[in-house]
Amino acid sequence: MAKKAAKKTKPRKKPKLSRKAKPRAAAKPKARAKPKAKAEAAKPKSGVSLEKRVQGGTLLGLVEDFFSHVGVIALTLKKPLAAGDTIRVKGHTTDITQRVDSMQIEHATIQSASAGDSVGIKVAGRARKGDAVYKV
Repeated sequence: MAKKAAKKTKPRKKPKLSRKAKPRAAAKPKARAKPKAKAEAAKPKSGVSLEKRVQGGTLLGLVEDFFSHVGVIALTLKKPLAAGDTIRVKGHTTDITQRVDSMQIEHATIQSASAGDSVGIKVAGRARKGDAVYKV
């Protein structure tokens, strides 16, 4: 049986479409999503500092770290603080008001600290990084 030789054929060209575009159906306008209401507490208004949002308090700093096994917050003070002062730790899920009983710098117990000192303060509850600490 002899095989027939296959004919070589040129590939077919696609037919050219006319340049005139066919009219499309009118597109329905998309419904725009309504902007979500911004939380007033999330961002302070211009000119209103974080310190002014808590009545009767002075901002001492933000919690830099929380050590749950000993219940201590670490922060760098913006204002002076002494043992016996009342502080308030306020955050999204945190609201602790208590007297400062124990305060340390580098594991050494101190009675007072000035602005710029990094201190550890023992607290009664759970705090989170970023919570604000106020002197009440």
